Amino acid sequence: MSGSAEGDEEDLTRKQRREQARAQRKELEEAEAASAVRRTRLMQLGIVVVVVVVVIVGILVATSSSSKKGIPTSQKETNQTVAEVSSLVGGIQQNGNVLGDPKAPVTLQYFGDLECPICKDFTLGALPSIIQQWVKTGKLKIEYRSLETATREPEVFKTQQVAALAAGKQSKLWNFVELFYHEQGEENTGYVTESYLQGLAQQVPGLNLTKWASERSDTALAQQVTGDAEAASQNGFTGTPSFLIGKTGGAMKKLEYSSLTDPSSFNSAIEQLLKA
Repeated sequence: MSGSAEGDEEDLTRKQRREQARAQRKELEEAEAASAVRRTRLMQLGIVVVVVVVVIVGILVATSSSSKKGIPTSQKETNQTVAEVSSLVGGIQQNGNVLGDPKAPVTLQYFGDLECPICKDFTLGALPSIIQQWVKTGKLKIEYRSLETATREPEVFKTQQVAALAAGKQSKLWNFVELFYHEQGEENTGYVTESYLQGLAQQVPGLNLTKWASERSDTALAQQVTGDAEAASQNGFTGTPSFLIGKTGGAMKKLEYSSLTDPSSFNSAIEQLLKA
């Protein structure tokens, strides 16, 4: 009997050991499975991180190339920028803030802040094509109007916009505006100083600097900046660039654009008005 009891006890012990071993294997398997899941998730996360990094780098590269230029660091860069601007607007009639034939059938009003980097995207993106296709062919004229959005100090905003309008008194506003956007500094760095504005004026071909300096004190130009802001407010504009478009001499309506670097939405709006 005692031998049988001992055998039963030994069988029970072996059974317990087997169950314990099975339990341990199960725990190990579950741990390995959980570890595999974690590895898979980490791998997926790593892939996502790599993709995000690649996308960010791509955006930065694209942004740096689309927002090329900036304040020139050499005379060569300055000469290249002046030549590019002169090629774009040279030979086109200017009158005050207007670029193009006064009798052009369609008018585009462009509300901008000279320190606005998004306006720079438009100026270096869609605008050259619009000027080439529509302004140079006499079908469109563009009016540049002021709306403070990016410039942090109201007095600096008024000073820089009036400086552009003063160049417009000599039919050179668009040269000044284009140079400003091409040589725009980093936002919120206080780069717009009197020296910066003087430097831009000196780059405008044929601008009489003495006359320009004198006409900057014309109170009518400051009033024009204020009037532009009021017009923008009446049309519900809170950001720049913003646009109104319409038949010359007729009602103007807000232009809804899909891109500031692709002129397609601008072209469509102009074509519709020309056909109307």
